[in-house]
Amino acid sequence: MSPRTAELDHLDVEPVHPERAAAPPSPRVLPLILLLGALTALGPLTIDLYLPAFPAITDDLLTTEAAVQLTLTGTLIGMALGQVLIGPLSDAIGRRRPLLGGAAAYVLASAACAIAPNVTALGALRVLQGMAAAAGSVIAMAVIRDHFAGLRGVQMLSRLMLVMGVAPVLAPTLGGFILTLTDWRGVFWLLSGIGAVLTVVVIVGMRETLPVERRIPLGLRATLRTYATLLRDRSLVGLVLTGGLVMAGLFSYIAGSSFVLQGVYGLSPQQYGVLFGLNSVGLIAATQLNARLVGRFEPQHILTVALAIAAAAAAVLVLGAALPDVGVLGIVVPLFVLLSMVGLSLPNVAGLALVSHGESAGTTAALLGATNFGVGAFSAPIVGQLGTATAVPMAAVMLVSAILALLAFVLVARPRRMPAFERDAVVAHAGAAAGE
Repeated sequence: MSPRTAELDHLDVEPVHPERAAAPPSPRVLPLILLLGALTALGPLTIDLYLPAFPAITDDLLTTEAAVQLTLTGTLIGMALGQVLIGPLSDAIGRRRPLLGGAAAYVLASAACAIAPNVTALGALRVLQGMAAAAGSVIAMAVIRDHFAGLRGVQMLSRLMLVMGVAPVLAPTLGGFILTLTDWRGVFWLLSGIGAVLTVVVIVGMRETLPVERRIPLGLRATLRTYATLLRDRSLVGLVLTGGLVMAGLFSYIAGSSFVLQGVYGLSPQQYGVLFGLNSVGLIAATQLNARLVGRFEPQHILTVALAIAAAAAAVLVLGAALPDVGVLGIVVPLFVLLSMVGLSLPNVAGLALVSHGESAGTTAALLGATNFGVGAFSAPIVGQLGTATAVPMAAVMLVSAILALLAFVLVARPRRMPAFERDAVVAHAGAAAGE
C-alpha cells in the first residue's frame, strides 16, 4: 500500500481526479460549505446592507457624504486589524473558540451601532464591528485549508464564494426594503440579529478542525516570526498585493456607487439595490465558472486572463463615465464585466496563496484578508475625496487598481515560475465537518 493510499484510507475520503474536478460538492461536504459560506457572508453583509442608507445617514446625523464614507473605511480597517489578530490566534488555539468570540462580539457591536448618537461614534463602532466580523472570513478560509489541498482547495473556495455571494446580491436590496419600513438604525438591529443566529449555528454545527499537534505556539515573537516567513516568499507577496488591489477596485465601487448611481443617474434606493444585486450575480457566476475552469487550466493562467480583462473593462468604464450623454448603461455594462472578473480572480489568489502554506493557514488567510481590507480602506475614501458629482473618480480609481493588480501579479508573483497545480489533491485534515 502506498503512503498516499494509506493516507486516504485514514482520512476516509477520495482523491479528486481530473475528470471529476468540476463535480459539485458531495452531500458530505455541503453542510461544511454552507456553514462556512454563512460565516464569510457576515463581512459582505456588514459592508453592503447599509449602503442604500448613506444619504439617509448623512441627513439624520447632520454630516457630510465623505464622513459617512469614512464609516465604511472604519469597517474595512476593523476587518483588516481583526484578521491580523484572529488568524494567528486560530493557528494557536484552534478555529472554533476565536470564531465564537468574534460572533458574540459582533452581536454587541452591531447593537451599539444602532444607537450611535453621531457619525464619529458610528465610525468608531464600525471599526469594532468590522474586527468582530473578520473572524468569520479568516477562519472560514483556514478551515477550507484544514480539509482540502491543491485543486480541490481552489474549487471549495469557489463554492464558498457562491454561498458568500448571496450576501452582496441580497444586502442592498434588503437594505433598501428595510428603509421603507424603518430608519437606517433598523439595518444595524437586523445585523445584530443575524450575528446572534450565526452564534447559535456555530455552537451547534461547528466542530474543531485543527488538531492540537498542528497548532503553532501563541506569542508575539512566534507570530512575528510566522509573518516574516510568509513575507519572504516573493510569490506570496505578489499574490497578496494582487488580491489587495483587486479588492481596492471592488471597494471603490462599493463606496462610490450609492452616491453616483442615486445622485448622478437618479436611481432610487430600491433600484440601486437591484442593480447592485445584478452586478453581484455576475461575480457569483464567475466564481462557479472558475470551479470548472480550474479542472482544465492552471489557476495562475486563469488569473492572468481575468486581470487583463478587468483592466480593459475599467478603461471602458472611465470612457463611459467621462463621455456626455452615454447614460447609465455606459456605467452598468463595464461594471458588470469588471466585477465578474473579480469573481474569477479572488478564489485563484486565495488558492495559490494557501497551497504552499497549509501549516499556517490561519495566518496566511489573515495576511490576505488584512491586505484586502486594508487597501480597500485606503481606496474607499479616495473616491469620496475626489468627489461624487460624476462617475469619473470612482471609475478612475477602479482603473488604476486593475492595472496595478495585473502588474503586481505578472511582475511580483511571476505566474510563469509557479509550479503546476496539484491535480490529485487530497483532504489535508480529517477534522469533523459541520453536521457530521
